[in-house]
Amino acid sequence: MTNNGNLTSNEDKRSKCMDNKGMWGGIYGMGFLGGVVYYIQHATTFWAGVLGIFKALFWPAVLMYKLLELLKM
Repeated sequence: MTNNGNLTSNEDKRSKCMDNKGMWGGIYGMGFLGGVVYYIQHATTFWAGVLGIFKALFWPAVLMYKLLELLKM
């Protein structure tokens, strides 16, 4: 910061870049937790549960891919 309290150009750019991104992280986090609970409940072995955690990480990307494929975009 400068002496008069104004943001420098790098700090100003950084604050604009991070503006209003929290909501989507929360939505992804709830989807991840829901996926973990679902896959762990349906796991029959320990390693199926471990695989379920990885599936929970990537299911939103697979969902978007399939949706865009269905819409032929």
